[in-house]
This record gives sequence, C-alpha cells and structure tokens, in this order.
Amino acid sequence: MSPSLPVYCSWSGGKDSALALHEAIRAGAEPRFLVSMLTEGGERSRSHGLARELLVAQAAAVGVPIRFGAATWRGYREELVRVVAEGIEATGARAGVFGDIDMDEHREWEEGVCAEVGTEAVLPLWQRDRRAVTDQLLASGFEAVIVAVRDGVLPPSLLGRTLDAGVLAEIEATGADACGENGEYHTFVVDGPIFREPVEVELGERSLRDGVWFVDLRALA
Repeated sequence: MSPSLPVYCSWSGGKDSALALHEAIRAGAEPRFLVSMLTEGGERSRSHGLARELLVAQAAAVGVPIRFGAATWRGYREELVRVVAEGIEATGARAGVFGDIDMDEHREWEEGVCAEVGTEAVLPLWQRDRRAVTDQLLASGFEAVIVAVRDGVLPPSLLGRTLDAGVLAEIEATGADACGENGEYHTFVVDGPIFREPVEVELGERSLRDGVWFVDLRALA
C-alpha cells in the first residue's frame, strides 16, 4: 500500500472491519470515509442489525465521517456503488478497505464493486488464520461486544458480552468458528486503537429475526 493512500472502508461496525481499517492505517492509508449499508427503511444496518444512530456515534468516536446507503438485498450492490461513488467524488478516496479473511466469492464481489467506481480493493486481513485474526484484535486493544448470534449455533446468553479469551473458548467449545467468519456471531466495537474515545452503550431488548438472535444496543449521550 502506498503511503498516504486515501481510502474508504466498508464498515459493519464490527471487529473485522475495525481491525482491517487499523491495519490499513498502520500501512499508511488515510481514511476519508466509512460506508455502511442499511435496510431499505434506513433504520438498521443490513449486516449486524445495528441502529443507524449507534453507527453515527461510533464513527464520531473514530473520527471518520460515515456515509449510508439503504436498500433491499436485490438493490444492495447498485445502492452501494452509488454511495461509494458520491463519497469518492467528495473526498478523493482511491481504494476501498474490506475486512474479509478467506472467502473468495466475497473478495470477487468487492473487487467488482471497486472496479465499478474506479478504485482498488484492499483486504488487510486476507488469508490470515481466522483465530489469529481474533487474537490480534484483542492484543491490539479493541473492545467488541457481541450483538448477534445465529440461533441453534450459539446461545443467546452470549449477547451483550465483551469478546475476550474466555468468551472465545466458549464459542469454540460449541464447535463454532472463533472468528465468526461463517456468520456464527457479530460484534460492535466500542473502543480500540483507532478510537479517539470509547462509545458508551447500554443493552436493550433481545429479538429473534430470520434465524439470528440480536440484542439492541443504544449509545449513551
């Protein structure tokens, strides 16, 4: 990665996107904006079920502007391309940072989106050992709260817990991937080396949607 490369980051609010951005910054990238996709109503993130307001508070804590798209799954790619293209025009970003680790179809899709907007795709975590990625996250000082678990794979009792060595052991004891790369669980990062200040949150209600248990997080003012 060239020094001072201006980038945007595909931002879920979770651990992998946060670690990928951290690694990109360490390699010389300058983040110009985050981009997060919401459900068609524009209220929650499509991937992690996070409230828009929570992602706004997180981006403010990181100190990087965030841009949102809202679409159904059918219109997801078109809307993402539109939002990223607008962001590029406004900021001059020349590459997109993504947090995927080893799924070829995801990388191909991301490279296709980047090609549509005339940028390159940067995947700082690519081909690293999954457990090593999670260990690096913790060793780097990131603090991530579990916000979603797949029903029948991981217990809802994990919701709201902070990811640490003990929680990772509990996850692995079920036979699930410690990194959650297969969708076993999702997180929301509240603090870490890319944060100017932590995001203070409180736990809300739990709900089961489309085979996934979610806990609603609210940012405290």
